[in-house]
Amino acid sequence: MWKCFGWSLHSASHIFSTADSAVAIGGILAYWVFRSKEAKTIPIGHGWWGKGKKPLSEDDQIHTFTITTSDEEIKDLHARLDLTRYTDPLEDSHFNFGFNSTYLKRVVSHWRNVYDWKKQVAALNQYPHFKTKIEGLDVHFIRVCPPSRENQKVVPLMLVHGWPGSFYEFYKIIPLLTQNHDGVAFEVICPSIPGYGYSEAPQKKGFDSVAAARIFLTLMERLGFSQFYLHGGDWGSAITTNMAQMKPDCVKGLHLTMFFPRRNFKMSLSLVIGRYLPFLVGFTREDVRRIYPYFQKNVWQMLEETGYMHIQATKPDTAGCAVNNSPVGLAAYILEKFSSWTDMKYRDLSDGGLERMFTLDDLLTNVMIYWTTSSMTSSMRFYKENFGNLINRLDFKTGVFVPTGLAAFPNELMHNPKVWAQTKYRNIYSYTFMPRGGHFPAFEEPQLLADDIVQFVKKVGKI
Repeated sequence: MWKCFGWSLHSASHIFSTADSAVAIGGILAYWVFRSKEAKTIPIGHGWWGKGKKPLSEDDQIHTFTITTSDEEIKDLHARLDLTRYTDPLEDSHFNFGFNSTYLKRVVSHWRNVYDWKKQVAALNQYPHFKTKIEGLDVHFIRVCPPSRENQKVVPLMLVHGWPGSFYEFYKIIPLLTQNHDGVAFEVICPSIPGYGYSEAPQKKGFDSVAAARIFLTLMERLGFSQFYLHGGDWGSAITTNMAQMKPDCVKGLHLTMFFPRRNFKMSLSLVIGRYLPFLVGFTREDVRRIYPYFQKNVWQMLEETGYMHIQATKPDTAGCAVNNSPVGLAAYILEKFSSWTDMKYRDLSDGGLERMFTLDDLLTNVMIYWTTSSMTSSMRFYKENFGNLINRLDFKTGVFVPTGLAAFPNELMHNPKVWAQTKYRNIYSYTFMPRGGHFPAFEEPQLLADDIVQFVKKVGKI
């Protein structure tokens, strides 16, 4: 039949092959046109979060700050601890129903009779604290410079915490970062997210991770840094990601321990295929081990562990009333996360495994930062502000193009393979399967995290 039209089968196959190639080339060109048109930054914007109207001018000075306490504050705490009412736990429930009240009594006994808040305040003040007014809010931060040494390159690095953590999470890693690493040392800046700890809480609606990112960029500019590195986990990951999206020229590198890809059909398809043919979708053996069984690890487990998120993303002030009034309730609410988010297996232990990775003094100091500043409710509001308008958020649709380092800890709440991360983070310099650790790596495994940050910065800076 092809002969009737003067064609041979070879000619026909060549024509179709050429057509297929043209379609493929057209698809590739269309893809690159789309990628080239894709926004690579997000607007910096502006805001005012203080009380009342924005004044004509704002104090932009940086002031020293010292954490203080008083006998009255401690007496009030002890009185509330003494009046706590407990509910007996169910038999063999361990931490599967939440914080086990039998172990809670031990924590409260330590808090009431052993824990020394004045001593911990002195420990908190070992690093220099500051405050500065940005967009109507007093923003708290610590700034730690490395010891002066010859032939040493000092690299500015901002570390940003999440919930229910605080700047105190980084106290163990700071001395590891400020020491000399073959000619490189870090100047560390750790701010408190507005509404957390010693940073003033926003007085107006709408304060989300983008607003926090803009404030922290202003902070770094005010400190005199034109270029710097960033590290974050939990909300700190979202905030530092937004900082990189706003001012990529200022962010020399972005290092994260919690990161989320852009969901798409390719990702869904890789879940179906990846368990059986991982090489086809870019999974490694370690990815397969961490992801599957997917429903158990990433659906059912997340449903079990995210009840708090739904409450805080809808009615944070209601739950906040309870935990802001009861120090024991606050401790149970916070420390339950330091149990299960460190290792989900700890839910099957009667003590939640809390003292396997942490000391009670360290855990209670983090709780006391929330308690003494009455900042739990305002910290919980950050969920509602961020989840209230997910569909229209430009930062969710925009990629990140600065050099990025990702540290994947095995007990993080959810594992995201490198191939997924690349849908959002387009310039990944390093992706490390960390050998151990969970959601609070600077608190759990400071040496491992410090080593990964150092290798990433050296790789980006070619140091």
